[in-house]
Amino acid sequence: MLRSLALAAALAIGSTAHAQDVTVTLDSDAEGHKLDKHLFGQFAEHLGEGIYGGVWVGEDSEIPNVRGIRTDVVEALKAIRVPNVRYPGGCFADEYHWRDGIGDDRKVTVNANWGGALEPNTFGTDEFYDFIEQIGAEAFISVNVGSGTIREAADWMAYMTADQQSSAGQERAANGHPEQYEVRFLGLGNENWGCGGNMRPEHYVDLMKRHARFDRNYNLSQTGERAMERVAVGPSDDDTRYTEAVMKTWSERDWSWSIEGLSLHSYTVPQWPPSLPSTEFGEDDYALILDTTLKMDERIATHSAIMDKYDPEKEVALVVDEWGVWLAEDPGTREGFLQQQNSLRDGILAALNFNIFARHGDRVRAANIAQMVNVLQALILTDGPKMVLTPTYYIHQMYLPMQDATLVPASFEAGEYTYGDMTLPGVDAIAFRSKDGVLHTALVNLDPHEAREIAIDAGARGMTRASGQVLTGPNVNSLNTFEAPQTVVPKPIRGRVDGSRMTVTLPPKSVAIIALQ
Repeated sequence: MLRSLALAAALAIGSTAHAQDVTVTLDSDAEGHKLDKHLFGQFAEHLGEGIYGGVWVGEDSEIPNVRGIRTDVVEALKAIRVPNVRYPGGCFADEYHWRDGIGDDRKVTVNANWGGALEPNTFGTDEFYDFIEQIGAEAFISVNVGSGTIREAADWMAYMTADQQSSAGQERAANGHPEQYEVRFLGLGNENWGCGGNMRPEHYVDLMKRHARFDRNYNLSQTGERAMERVAVGPSDDDTRYTEAVMKTWSERDWSWSIEGLSLHSYTVPQWPPSLPSTEFGEDDYALILDTTLKMDERIATHSAIMDKYDPEKEVALVVDEWGVWLAEDPGTREGFLQQQNSLRDGILAALNFNIFARHGDRVRAANIAQMVNVLQALILTDGPKMVLTPTYYIHQMYLPMQDATLVPASFEAGEYTYGDMTLPGVDAIAFRSKDGVLHTALVNLDPHEAREIAIDAGARGMTRASGQVLTGPNVNSLNTFEAPQTVVPKPIRGRVDGSRMTVTLPPKSVAIIALQ
């Protein structure tokens, strides 16, 4: 208790000696690149309670559900307009055999990757599509390249996308789903440099080319912006071998195959195995985690430079389909289930990553946080009938105007936040014009002690009103719990407008999204 009180005293908002001034200058007439809505993709793996208990409770459950899928989680995800969900993994994907999870006779297997849990396969392909239809999302399917065969993956694609003139379509219809499914993204394996088979890049690209050729989409209605995109396995963190091998192979392709995306997996984890706690941490962990996550910017730049060498027109997207903070598992939870709490710090971390993705949005056109419910940097936590929304959920909610927006160039002097021998930027900022034409700015104050006086200079663009939401809390380690779900939630914030200039006081350890109208 004494340690908790000391932390609260040290990290509380409190009063500040003075607010540091930062001016953000916008080139509001410039045309920046599009910020794709798929930057806000989600990830649901058969891991811990991410599916069972988090999404699926079964039709006989007393927890309100529609065809076994829990209603409260669906409503929460609908509210943030989830664009796509990546499924079924993760390491699970390269040991997943899709026929185990269709029809009336489901096979019970062992989830060797995650805690040795029994996998009943109650939630399979048709249940997944029911789920994403309920939340209004598209499918990001990862096929089994590691332990499966090309025929198995091709047959799964036929089951999902072929019409009823084929046996595959007839089988799907017999299971209650006559309409063809759509596959928006097709992941050609998962981490085949690691849990997906420990493959040399050269071996992987040979397999990848065959999957890119034969894992066909038979749903001919998927055209234009809804056309399927194939995502090859790419790098882990700073390892450039897969980036180089896949992009070189792509540049030498012929008519018979192609890809539209390259995956990047990069977690915020200062050391391996993950050991930093998700609760009751101090400013040392806070600063270290944020300093680590800011390396995402340089990491993306490194892989983008290699991609530019082979693809100067940026035809292939960099898809950051696993990202987020990876911390020690919560005490008392099952080993291998990767359940961790989610604090204000983690919400700030999510905002920093979204800002980084936006600045690289000409190349980074999709991303999937790990993971959606009950696993790693979860947006939602459940416990039986109880559900709570985390600070990371509220960041997704606040950033809704950025979906399919246009980046507006912004320049600023970030200042500094220093802790020990670590020096971080004091603030981070981006600007964008949403689909409805409204100019927005996304502001982050990393300093847990001092407010920042932020001035937004919009050039010749006049303003009459500046308002939005800010997310902060009593401490950087503040949490939303089942008992206290409103500890870290967005609050209204207003700026002071004088012609083309807006000024706002950004509290310590906070994120704000402000519309400049």
